[in-house]
Amino acid sequence: MWTPSPSRRVVSSAPATLLLRLLLLAGAADAAPPLVGVSPQDEAYFATQVIACRDGSGSFPRSRLNDGYCDCADGTDEPGTSACPEGKFYCRNIGDTPRLLFSSFVNDKICDCCDGSDEYESGIHCQNTCRNRKDIDEADDGGGELSVTRLDATNEFTIKHTNINKDLIQKLRGLRIALVIELGLVVCIFAFCVARRHTGTRRRQHILKR
Repeated sequence: MWTPSPSRRVVSSAPATLLLRLLLLAGAADAAPPLVGVSPQDEAYFATQVIACRDGSGSFPRSRLNDGYCDCADGTDEPGTSACPEGKFYCRNIGDTPRLLFSSFVNDKICDCCDGSDEYESGIHCQNTCRNRKDIDEADDGGGELSVTRLDATNEFTIKHTNINKDLIQKLRGLRIALVIELGLVVCIFAFCVARRHTGTRRRQHILKR
């Protein structure tokens, strides 16, 4: 019976070992969480296998990035989920203005990013409404850089809320002044009635004495 030599065994198992390593590496690459909600400037920060919390409170393995559990108090480990109250989601909004969202806006079935990237797991389809900068330049007719001021939904709500508060405060002040005036009038009328009644009583007493 023919038996393969030891050297032949090693040679034949080397491709299998190499293939196994490649499969493991591919599996690890597939298991790596996507960089959802991370700005391009911060991609290098999340590239290491152990990532530090930005507030210095600790660290976490890369496998826990965007896993739905808050490991850092400042939300460093959950830029793409709503797990951390202090988390921030980065909208790339390619062709338009990037913006940061509070983590509570992520996957809440409301499209807050113009590219719809904040609703990647909510089950709804967000249309890409980002304005292309080329279109903006054409609308400006080549008259230089167009300065566009945008108010996001949060700022707009804050401004409206502030205006409502100001109007309410002014109305309350006016109401307070009116109440003070009315109260003063009531006191004056009451004092006048008391004085008049007292004067009438004194007159009757004086007449009776006569």
